[in-house]
Parts: sequence; C-alpha cells; structure tokens
Amino acid sequence: MTRFDDGLSSPFEIVEPLTWRAPIIFNSPHSGAVYPPEFIEASRIDLPALRRSEDSFMDDMIEGLSADGIAVVRVNFPRSYVDVNREPYELDPRMFNGRLPSFANTRSMRVAGGLGTIPRVVGDGQEIYRERLSVEDGLSRIEALYKPYHRALRRLIGKVHEMYGTAILVDCHSMPSVGISRDEPRRPDVVIGDRYGTSCAPLLTTLVEETLAALGYTVGRNKPYAGGFITEHYGNPAGGLHTIQIELNRAIYMDERKRERSERFAEVATDFAALARTLVALPLGNLGPFEAAAE
Repeated sequence: MTRFDDGLSSPFEIVEPLTWRAPIIFNSPHSGAVYPPEFIEASRIDLPALRRSEDSFMDDMIEGLSADGIAVVRVNFPRSYVDVNREPYELDPRMFNGRLPSFANTRSMRVAGGLGTIPRVVGDGQEIYRERLSVEDGLSRIEALYKPYHRALRRLIGKVHEMYGTAILVDCHSMPSVGISRDEPRRPDVVIGDRYGTSCAPLLTTLVEETLAALGYTVGRNKPYAGGFITEHYGNPAGGLHTIQIELNRAIYMDERKRERSERFAEVATDFAALARTLVALPLGNLGPFEAAAE
C-alpha cells in the first residue's frame, strides 16, 4: 500500500496485488469522505449537504478487487474540497480574493457550472463557501493533494504498461438516480463512458456492457457521462493505454436520502467483482489495433 502524508493521514491509497494477474487498475477518485475541519468551518452548508457530491461507497465496492490480481486506487479527501477528475487548474475567479495565475483555465464548462478543480458548489448546486478563498489556499490544495495523486497514478499506470505492454484503467463513479432536469430520461443502472469511443478499444466497452447486461443491469453509453479528465487524459488506446469510466446509479446500491448502503450493496459488489474477473480473463491481444468508433 502506498500512502502520501501531508495533513490528511492518508489522502489517497494504492493497493497493488500480491500477484498481478492482469494490467488492470480500478480507481475511485470521488468517494473520499475525510473532511478537513477547516473546510467544514469555511462552508456555509453542513456536512450532510457537502456529502452530496460524494460517490459514496464506491471505494468499498472495489477495495477487495486486489485479491483478483489487479490494483485498486482510492482517494480519501472529498471531491468538494479538491476534484482530481479535472484539469489541474480549472478555477473560478469568482471564488478567490486576488488574481489567479495566467495558466489557470477559468472558462471551461465545468468552471461555469461551479465544478472546477476547487468546486464552488456541491452536486445539487448549493454554494459551498461563506467567503472567498485566498488564491494561495486554492493553489496549495492542488500542490498538496491533486498533484501527488496524479503523479502516483501515472507511476502506477507506467509500471503496469511496462510489465504488460498495455494498461486498463477503470474509473469508478456513481450518479444520482434522477437528473437535475425534468426533461432528462430515466437513468439506467449503469452508464459507461469511453469519450465516444476514443479512450479505449471498442472491445473493452462492449465487454463491460455485455457483462453487466447479462447480470441484469440496464446499461447506457456516454450519456449523460462520457468520462471526465481522467478518462480523457489517461486514455490513449493507440499507445496501449485504455481508460473506461463506469457510473453506477446510486439507487441500485444505497439509500440516497439517508446515505446508507442498501440491502443490494453486497449483491452489486459481487457483480462488480464478476466484471473485474471478466476483464482479467480478456486476452490482451484482442485490444488492438485501435480504430476510433464512428460518431
């Protein structure tokens, strides 16, 4: 287990298998629930409201998968404090006292929605902070938490790629069962994101979809979630780097209002482990050569 200590006792964790069976990494970047006291004090909303941004229990869903010969990564700090599934400097100037550095991306769609690297709002749109933050505070969070996480993830992916000549990163998330817009259709049990066929070999997306469908889940692709920064940044199928995002509908494994595991949690976790074993059994030669899927 690799740990990085700089204020939080363990901001993120990497668990490598004792014996590697496949070049696969399961990653949970949004399930962190360790809230720094100063963050709670600076917030205008209470802890239950802050937790609405969490992909609750996804880290628990994947924690035992190292026994199947694959690596597991989990982030312990909350995405409402620092979101590692963004560019390193997607920052909203309205949040800060002082001038942001010139390299900050202040105009992305995610910043406009309040969901940059240092989020302005939680998942349901509530403003987080009572007062503006100092620029130094925002940049220090990125230096202390965001950058070490991505350095460690890159090292792990590089190690796996060197061992096998390819690497598969499965980015694990959960989504609210109902969208903000009333016009949005009912969400399926699972949404697979592969950046519209560009972040991994098409066979990988098809295999995940068919495996989950055979287990009884309704499955969608790329809508409303095609994959964030991690999927886009680490997915390079032509170079043997395959990244796929999986979004589980929270209603199938937890009580969204109480934020508690439901009776189905164990069943869903068992099915997730079955998916991992299916990926382990995938012949690596079947992943290439890569051709982008047609739009």
